Amino acid sequence: MTTPLYREDAYARTAPGRVVRLTPEGGVVLEASLFYPNGGGQPGDTGHLAWPGGRMAVATTVKGEAGEIVLVPAEGETPPPAGAEVTQTLDWDRRFAHMRVHTALHLLSVVLPRPVTGGAIGTEKGRLDFDMPKAPEDKAALEAELNALVVRDLPVTEDWITDAELAADLGLVKTMSVAPPTGAGHVRLIRIGEGGDQVDLQPCGGTHVRRTGEIGRLRLGKIEKKGRQNRRVSLHLED
Repeated sequence: MTTPLYREDAYARTAPGRVVRLTPEGGVVLEASLFYPNGGGQPGDTGHLAWPGGRMAVATTVKGEAGEIVLVPAEGETPPPAGAEVTQTLDWDRRFAHMRVHTALHLLSVVLPRPVTGGAIGTEKGRLDFDMPKAPEDKAALEAELNALVVRDLPVTEDWITDAELAADLGLVKTMSVAPPTGAGHVRLIRIGEGGDQVDLQPCGGTHVRRTGEIGRLRLGKIEKKGRQNRRVSLHLED
């Protein structure tokens, strides 16, 4: 199982690493990974590995077998050998944009408190699909409410509960299409705000900014009908 360094510090841009093995497809499995693997609507990280006499561009990062994280080489790149000591370097601008959008989507689920049926995260925009028969009537008011949460510069922190505690409080789960990762005995929660200023608490394995003020100004995009009960709401980073 790969140690997820991105969970210990989402702001770390470089880190040492050791190659545990190469997959049959040529993917690189490290003992501990700075790279976030594709999941929960958040794309896998990109960047590069470097070692004495070599360098490999990372095209994406995916989940492998038994908790492994696999770094996929860009086309034509040669991976480091098993056992090699490497330096991991993220494409930081891309990752930080994902962190801003991901946290913004949590805020979107606050101003639109409906069950979430899907979502996607990009570098400039993101979207959530809601179980919502009718589109919101006042889009401008929603956008203002969303940006007010950003301006409050609320802290974004993590907490952990057991699988049993989550099962006893399923109201924490907003997503209908993706179940929280359970089975390890504990589940990570992302909290926005604290004490009386807490606005959100939900299971999530992704990377986030430390404070909502880092998101920057947001603009609500299209609200599209996606089936009888579903509406797709897009948001864009404006800064």
